[in-house]
Amino acid sequence: MTTTSLSLKSHDGFVFGAVRIEAKGVRKGGLIVVQEIFGINSDMIRAGERFAAEGYEVLLPSMFDRQKPGFAREDHSIEAMTEGAGYARANGLDNAMADIGACVDALERPVFITGFCYGGSIAYLAACRLRGIVAASAYYGSLLPSFQTAEPRCPVAAHFGRNDPHIPMDSVEAFTAARKDVQVHVYDAAHGFARQGSDDHDAASDALAFKRTLDLFSDAVQ
Repeated sequence: MTTTSLSLKSHDGFVFGAVRIEAKGVRKGGLIVVQEIFGINSDMIRAGERFAAEGYEVLLPSMFDRQKPGFAREDHSIEAMTEGAGYARANGLDNAMADIGACVDALERPVFITGFCYGGSIAYLAACRLRGIVAASAYYGSLLPSFQTAEPRCPVAAHFGRNDPHIPMDSVEAFTAARKDVQVHVYDAAHGFARQGSDDHDAASDALAFKRTLDLFSDAVQ
């Protein structure tokens, strides 16, 4: 698969980095893959390649370039989490939406979005705030319960781990009750269950969530 680095101009004029992965075979659409708080590390490249192998042209924006250009941590230590979370808070949601909007503009239609952890929250919010996104799949986004009054503009699936220490199940249940228009899926897994190669990875939950995501994308353009 061909992977290239590029620069994009955000809707507020800021220039940030991104990685593009060419779709394998017949292109099904463009897909924005939003990083975890650890940046565009090998985990995120692997996730992008997985979708590219299914026919999606993938764009991975470097979400914290305003704070630390090119930030990427391969470890999942407390220190790495604290650093990434600090950048996420400093960046705020408006900057994130401006950058995702630029990614939507950069991709040929149809455009989809997915994300993990921090990226799951951003993917969901983008589905609510931005135009041009056909479907969104949000993996264990801790902010989704806080966004439960926001109405998605497109079909959305949300994936949570029942044993996730960062997202209490009562908040997931409240989100599910408030958003009947969102496909909420709960797995017998912890946070990071779709991060292949990590201690949190749960193969069965990951495979099912991936299938549901691909089905969501396919159904959205039928």
